[in-house]
Amino acid sequence: MKVFTYSEARQNLSKLLSLAQDEEIEIRRKDGSVFILRSKRTTDGSPFDLPGVTTKAKTDDVLEAISESRSR
Repeated sequence: MKVFTYSEARQNLSKLLSLAQDEEIEIRRKDGSVFILRSKRTTDGSPFDLPGVTTKAKTDDVLEAISESRSR
């Protein structure tokens, strides 16, 4: 992790953003505050895109289970 002072970070923001794509960057202020700069992970898909599950259940089995759960 690379560490920069607030002044260095302000003067080299473009460089810091490039570095933050690969690693976390720590920025320290004179008052002792510490901040972490890192890139946000982006995905192209929806958070609801999940891989399918293979089972031996047939459509009739699923419909029967639903029917049973509703009749209780």
